[in-house]
Amino acid sequence: QAQLVESGGGLVQPGGSLRLSCAASGSIFAIYVMGWYRQAPGKQRELVADITRGGSTNYADSVKGRFTISRDNAKNTVYLQMNSLKPEDSAVYYCNAGIWITGRGTNDYWGQGTQVIVSS
Repeated sequence: QAQLVESGGGLVQPGGSLRLSCAASGSIFAIYVMGWYRQAPGKQRELVADITRGGSTNYADSVKGRFTISRDNAKNTVYLQMNSLKPEDSAVYYCNAGIWITGRGTNDYWGQGTQVIVSS
């Protein structure tokens, strides 16, 4: 099994910045795509950004130029640097990863979520 633990959420004023982190642990053989999703009240969960093991990235149009996803493969950790935050970025942010567990194959894993509130 594997676990994803997020940190870094909180309350920030419009125009401010936050950095989210997500660390994977467990009997990990390899981690493939890692990503961040978000879900605002009354809305569906949506992809914010993802990154392959080789570093190729993909962003939602709404965050391009403001958010940066990165990962440290040695630490099994993915980051999301969020700049120029807007009230509409307020949501619960979830980490996601495709993880190959030693002896058990590959499965999709989710973190517990971290709240981001952008408000003055």
